[in-house]
Amino acid sequence: MSETREFIALNIAVLTVSDSRDESNDKSGGLLVQQLSDSGHKLAEKSMVPDDKYRIREVISRWIADESIQVILTTGGTGVTGRDGTPEAVTPLLDKIIDGFGETFRSLSYQSIGTSTLQSRALAGVANGTYVFCMPGSPGACKDAWTKLISAQLDYRTRPCNLVELMPRLRE
Repeated sequence: MSETREFIALNIAVLTVSDSRDESNDKSGGLLVQQLSDSGHKLAEKSMVPDDKYRIREVISRWIADESIQVILTTGGTGVTGRDGTPEAVTPLLDKIIDGFGETFRSLSYQSIGTSTLQSRALAGVANGTYVFCMPGSPGACKDAWTKLISAQLDYRTRPCNLVELMPRLRE
C-alpha cells in the first residue's frame, strides 16, 4: 500500500483591503494570486474593498457561503492605525480561530522586522468549512505567510497533518 498522496488543487479567493491601492498597484494581492497559482491551486475570485468592516464582511460572507470556495486569503487592514479593521470584520464570521497562525506568523516576522511585529494582528480561522487567512498588506508579509505557513497546510501531501484533510467538502 502506497503512502504517496496526490496533490489536491483548492479553489482560493483573494481579498485586498485598502483605502489607498487599486488593481494597478495591488502588489500583495497580485503576489498571493501568483503564489497560489504557482502552487497548483485555482483562483476562485479576486476582489478589492476599502478598509470598511461592513464591505469586508460582505465579500467574506459571500465567499464563506459559496460551497465551491475552500480558502480565503486577505491582505491588508491588520495593523493598529487608522481604519485598520480586518480582524474586527472577520472574527465575528469565524466558527473557530486558529491561534497558531497568528502566533507563528508574528514569530517568523520578528526575524525580519523585529519588535514591529507587535503591530501585526494577522489571524486565521474556519467558517462553514472555509479556511480564512488574514495577512498584513505588505508583499513581504504575504510572501512569508504563504511560503512559510499557508502553502504547506494547503497541500494534502504535507505530513503529519494538514488543513486539506480536515475540509468536509472534500471528504463528501
